[in-house]
Amino acid sequence: MEVAKEEIIAQIQKAKSGKQSAFKFLLDTYWNTVYGFQIKRVNDEYEAEDISIETFAKAFDKIDTFDPSYEFGTWLITISKNIQIDKSRKKNASLYQNTTYTSEEHVHKIADHAPTAEDKLITEQNLAELLQYIKKLKPHYQEVINLRFFQEMSYNEIAQSIQEPLNNVKVRLLRARKLLAEIITENS
Repeated sequence: MEVAKEEIIAQIQKAKSGKQSAFKFLLDTYWNTVYGFQIKRVNDEYEAEDISIETFAKAFDKIDTFDPSYEFGTWLITISKNIQIDKSRKKNASLYQNTTYTSEEHVHKIADHAPTAEDKLITEQNLAELLQYIKKLKPHYQEVINLRFFQEMSYNEIAQSIQEPLNNVKVRLLRARKLLAEIITENS
């Protein structure tokens, strides 16, 4: 489904003002583009997902710098490509470590207000059935779902617990909730 350029620009403006629904819209609209680009480059599902999550986290963190005279998808692909190149260089230099760049982390808050449609679906399910659905997710998605919904940790607590930047946690949780809602819907 092709989304009109005007709609994309409107959603970017909403995201710049901190609207959670706009971030979700942009993630949903461009996830397959970024992930597909990375899967072809790295040929590893986990690494492609990881780079895609990092791409959206960085893009959402720097959304105020986006110039609407360019295509948003192209901007995301450029960010994604640079992240992948950096990771490859670190790996090739045998210096690759999972570190955070705290000096670069000026994290904008992504609002966490009312429950989303995914949240409502999740809470309406029978616990035993829900746990079976969660087990169908990849382990890194299971982990953030568990920490957020069962251990009731805040985004900051989750970031500290799994030693990931806050924006990566936010994007991973957005993606995990979407995938879980799809699994629940398929099995309903």
